[in-house]
Amino acid sequence: MPNPDPIVVFFTPSAEPVARKIAGTLGAQLHGRNSAGTTDAAIADVGPHLRALFSGGHAIIGVCAAGILIRSIGALVSDKWHEPPVVAVAEDGSSAVPLLGGHHGANRLALDIASALGGHAALTTAGDVRLGVALDNPPAGWRLENPLDAKPAMAGLLAGKPARLSGEADWLAPIAGLDSVDTSVAPDANAPIVLTVRGCEPLTYRRQSIALGVGCARGCDPDELIALAHKALSDAGRSPYEVAGVWSLDVKADEAAVHALAANLGVAAKFYPAAELEAQASRLANPSEVVFAEVGCHGVAEGAALAAAGQSATLLIEKAKSANATCAAALMVDEAVPSRARGSLSVIGIGPGAADWRTPEASRLIACADELVGYGLYIDLLGPLAAGKPRQDFPLGGEEDRCRHALERAGQGNNVALICSGDAGIYAMGALVMELMDRAEKDGGVSDAAKRVEIINAPGISALQAASARAGAILGHDFCTISLSDLLTPREDIIKRLNAAAQGDFVIAFYNPVSMKRRTLLAQARDILLQHRPPDTPVLLASNLGRTDEALKQRTLATLEVDEVDMLTVVLVGSSNTKAFRTGDHSAGAAGTRMYTPRGYAKRIDAKQSKAS
Repeated sequence: MPNPDPIVVFFTPSAEPVARKIAGTLGAQLHGRNSAGTTDAAIADVGPHLRALFSGGHAIIGVCAAGILIRSIGALVSDKWHEPPVVAVAEDGSSAVPLLGGHHGANRLALDIASALGGHAALTTAGDVRLGVALDNPPAGWRLENPLDAKPAMAGLLAGKPARLSGEADWLAPIAGLDSVDTSVAPDANAPIVLTVRGCEPLTYRRQSIALGVGCARGCDPDELIALAHKALSDAGRSPYEVAGVWSLDVKADEAAVHALAANLGVAAKFYPAAELEAQASRLANPSEVVFAEVGCHGVAEGAALAAAGQSATLLIEKAKSANATCAAALMVDEAVPSRARGSLSVIGIGPGAADWRTPEASRLIACADELVGYGLYIDLLGPLAAGKPRQDFPLGGEEDRCRHALERAGQGNNVALICSGDAGIYAMGALVMELMDRAEKDGGVSDAAKRVEIINAPGISALQAASARAGAILGHDFCTISLSDLLTPREDIIKRLNAAAQGDFVIAFYNPVSMKRRTLLAQARDILLQHRPPDTPVLLASNLGRTDEALKQRTLATLEVDEVDMLTVVLVGSSNTKAFRTGDHSAGAAGTRMYTPRGYAKRIDAKQSKAS
């Protein structure tokens, strides 16, 4: 998954000029406090805004005191391998300090910012300060075979231990210039660059210069394709670390074996339409009429390797075959024929609305998305994560249109996020997406390209969970959910479920309880339930959970009135065992009322009390 774009933030008018210059230099978004209409996003509340960006994986450049950034995101910091870069820049541009993610781009950002502003990059990582290079973070186009050995090698160089460097690369020039490093060893062109520090394991760097083309039968065992590719590379005397990517035919975009191979090699998988591969037919070593009849091109593996390697490329490895797979390789020499990654659709539940109730997974998927699709209100609730992103808003009632649009856009190779409130799999778009993929296109489904996209379902906090948590623990024992909307479900089915849930004495969460035109089913549900549980059964009306206009009302089954409920309300009705009690804390539940459904621990408590007495 690509890294989200960097964001420049400022909080005072005096910081704005420097922030704007940095944003222009980096081509980054600009977010500012009290800056509505003049930036990509206005910052209303500093802490939540920064935490949302950090959780989404955005690099953050704050033109502010370092302490603001540290206090705002400190609780989210886990380990250096996954944190995005965070850089603090002085308001006058005199210094840029990488706070987090030094080896994941923060040091580079600080140097670029300092260069643009004529300031100083206050680097604190020892390798960058003293050697000018991070051994564990080679630039794009290079791979380090053994990154865990980089730390002791760096320590050895810093301690002045003698070393040998074979091969040349511009980015290693600071090391080559050290008196302790011998650069007299010159390998052949295909050999890796090797840095050997006395007493340490040699560090082996490979240039990613090989385009690997693959094909396989439908349902090919991933291990078969992985083994074939590794053997072909080994037989040619090449390292898997030299592979720049895996390319194949677009009808293989959903083939597990292709993606497993790409993951095994640590590179991306990309795809070509048959016409692009057929354009390479005259360059193939092993054209096949059988393959042409099957998929519309005379060679998949060789064609994909040549297309990715460039028009002047020749095959390094001709087609190698196993029972169900093929692979070929070419050295990348000039501009490749454009390819595209497999499209993806992330079906995301963002919870009730509060940023703190949104999962880190959801934030990352939203931040990395090329475009957002959903009901406009739900996208608006994303705040800074939605700023600057292309979006397609759909109205209520446009559920099928929004899911179909999202799938087809993903089928074109885009990374799309379908935004749902609560949990996308609970009365939301998750099931409809699956249904459209399951149907044949002639029967109302989506295109074959849309069916090949990657689907990621990111769960969220549902309204029933949030409501129960606000009031205490209404869902402490068995419960069920029932939608009272008869737009898609026959009314008689809803009545049947109401009677069953009433007889089963479940706690019930009512979704879609009313609408402007639909006002009778909630009252009917109340009357059915009153036949099976006491009139004083606790009821919670919860609306706009996690938002500024959140409202909680505690009622009983007998006092439940339809006119108090709207479309944004979830109604939780307790079982015959659900209890409500008053507390002095009026921030708790609805005006100081707590509700819970006991699970049976009272028997144990009573038993212990009996023994004690």
